[in-house]
Amino acid sequence: MGEAITPVRVKGVTIGEGAPKVFVPITGTTPGALREQVGALAGRTDLVEWRVDFFTTFADPGAVVAQAHSLAEQLDGVPLLATFRTAHEGGDAPIRDRDYADLNAALAESGAIDLVDVEYRRDPAAVERIIESAHSHSVAVVASNHDFDGTPERDDLVARMCAMQDLGADICKIAVMPTSTADVLTLLDATRVMHEEHASKPIITMSMGGLGVISRLAGQVFGSAATFGMVGTPSAPGQVDAAELRTVLDLLDRAR
Repeated sequence: MGEAITPVRVKGVTIGEGAPKVFVPITGTTPGALREQVGALAGRTDLVEWRVDFFTTFADPGAVVAQAHSLAEQLDGVPLLATFRTAHEGGDAPIRDRDYADLNAALAESGAIDLVDVEYRRDPAAVERIIESAHSHSVAVVASNHDFDGTPERDDLVARMCAMQDLGADICKIAVMPTSTADVLTLLDATRVMHEEHASKPIITMSMGGLGVISRLAGQVFGSAATFGMVGTPSAPGQVDAAELRTVLDLLDRAR
């Protein structure tokens, strides 16, 4: 059996205890578009993920930090996860390792965000710097890995999550693309094995696309502590409406 899982608590939301928590991404390219998206979220999500890679001026850390503060003020207590998803892992923009580290460290040190996403397979020095900056400013680290080309074997997926944990992540996140129902089962079984045998931190897993929707709805049965829904436009294949997602999550939680 794995160790007892250490939950992550941010602004009254606990990831790793109780029913899975729902993140809703916002992807606006301008401050005005982001303000509109946040305005549509009232009461519809536990946490918000800001996809910084969509923001037009992401190359200017000062502008990004200023926008983070604006979002935090508008969210009024709803926890904020900052994510720059790189083109290599399915994001909207390429970025150099040094710039990736500078941007995420600036966000972690800003006091405006509660969690920061770190692609754990980026340059090790960049990853280490971001994690150190985050933890020194009480920001939780979501280490992540995204495979849009397929679904690795179960033991490979488990090994990736263990590596994230060993790096010091507070939450470990894996997203894969299925080409068959067997791939979806592989992801769910990797989730189970990680949760039951290795995890000391909350994990978030999902199989993307239409085939993988069941993993977003029922991941909690296998040990996934959170999921991503949408209000308006999805940021990844297979995301479902946040309100519908919450209904299913609550139903499964009551049944358990």
